[in-house]
Amino acid sequence: MPTIFIERYKFRFYSSDMHEPPHVHVIYAENVAKIWLEPVELEYNRSYNRAEMNRIIKLTQQNQQRLLEAWNEHFDR
Repeated sequence: MPTIFIERYKFRFYSSDMHEPPHVHVIYAENVAKIWLEPVELEYNRSYNRAEMNRIIKLTQQNQQRLLEAWNEHFDR
């Protein structure tokens, strides 16, 4: 499972997600969020507080191109 580390977060996607639009699962400790990449939009949040979630959205926006390139490379698109 491809994982990109940005700050303290793991931005990860799973091979089983290949039929979904591009997205990442953002993991830190027991917290997980799923974020769509086109456009950057929160799908769900499990346990992040509002400030941390805002930070994660901002990091996703700042790294959107990098994350999309990794997604497309992994799924050979």
